[in-house]
Amino acid sequence: MNLKAKMFLLAIVPFLGAIAGIEFGVREQAKVLADTQHATMQAAYISSKELELKHYVDLATSAIAPLYDVPAADARDDATLRLRALDVLKKMDFGPDGYFFVYDMHGRSLMHPREANLEGQDLWTMRGPHGALPIQELTAAAARGGGYVRYVWHRPSTGRLEPKLGYVVPLERWGWMVGTGIYLDDVNTTLAQIDQRASANIDRTVMWIGAIALAGLGVIAVCALVLNVTEYRSADAKLKRLAQQVVESQENERARLSRELHDGISQMMVSVKLLLESAMAHLERSDVRIPAAETALSTSLARLRDTLREVRRISHALRPAMLDDLGLAAALEQLTRELSEEAGIEIGFSQTGHANTAPMSDAVNIVLFRIAQEALTNVVRHSLATRAKLSLDVSAEAVTLSMFDNGRGFDVAHAFAGPRGGVGLRNMRERLERLAGTLSLMSQAGHTILTARVPLANGAPRLAA
Repeated sequence: MNLKAKMFLLAIVPFLGAIAGIEFGVREQAKVLADTQHATMQAAYISSKELELKHYVDLATSAIAPLYDVPAADARDDATLRLRALDVLKKMDFGPDGYFFVYDMHGRSLMHPREANLEGQDLWTMRGPHGALPIQELTAAAARGGGYVRYVWHRPSTGRLEPKLGYVVPLERWGWMVGTGIYLDDVNTTLAQIDQRASANIDRTVMWIGAIALAGLGVIAVCALVLNVTEYRSADAKLKRLAQQVVESQENERARLSRELHDGISQMMVSVKLLLESAMAHLERSDVRIPAAETALSTSLARLRDTLREVRRISHALRPAMLDDLGLAAALEQLTRELSEEAGIEIGFSQTGHANTAPMSDAVNIVLFRIAQEALTNVVRHSLATRAKLSLDVSAEAVTLSMFDNGRGFDVAHAFAGPRGGVGLRNMRERLERLAGTLSLMSQAGHTILTARVPLANGAPRLAA
């Protein structure tokens, strides 16, 4: 893993950890708040319902108070008052499921307006679905002076067993308990809606946090991409400048070596050659002939001429003096002539000039000469060609160097993409890119054309700068 990937992970992992921690904390805190809200709302609802039930029971006892407070003269009158009181309570209701019920303190049903079949039955031992004894719990609350009881009872409107909150008070003189109740499904529905809204708010908050996290990740990714692209471009520009400096250093070193060979070693070898020729002339004019010495001097002169010729060839290959003295065309013509003589291949050269052409800089001359040198060397070494042609076209806008040969050809795409091949071609392209030039290449069996074009208006001033 490279340094950039490590830095990216160091930026992303803590950010994701912080977002995950925030999301977990917000969710847990929201759940605690929702539970607290649920408990508070439930207590408030139950408290309001309890007050409502107490109010209803107070109304009921107030309605039968004139009958309950009248002292009865005998048992018959008391029984009549009780019947009238039951009749009053039966007629009182508050909605389809709101009614009053009356039991004696032993669990016998005296009045039930919604379930008349229960009247007169002893319900003391009746059990609910979970084994509870609702009538006994109601009787115990009434015996304590009144109170609230939660139990399960049939709901008249639905016919199902549902939780109910009841409130009862005693009528001690008659031995009754009077009460009413409300079913808690409405309360549970309201609380469920509140819980649902709280859960939706929690999910919405978490989604916002996730959206913010994604936006943050996007910003980090974009910044990393921009930084990476910027660094890549900067590194690429630095690499190109370095390559240009290397090429310029190579050209300068080649020029220096060429001058040293031409002006130093070559001159000394010419001086030695002249001395040997002078010695050979004196030896030939002397009266005493020494055949062995003459042979040795002749051999030395021949080898010295070969060495001098090789030194001059190396000096010309490093940096032809004609390129600096007479220009690119003369240097290319000399290059084609020398390679044609050495390789035995017919290599021609032609030049096309136009009026008002811009002068070419040394950098353009060097790049085009090196491209021609590399291209012709490839022809001689690899193409198996019998004929090649080099042409130079100079106009006011650009200079174009073209090379043609009738060799065996090659795969252009593989030459550029191959890891081992095409180094010379890639070097040509890189040299031209530094001059804003272009390289085009077409090759097939018996026909290969290489074209290098450099715009003079852009290339020369750029290299001069």
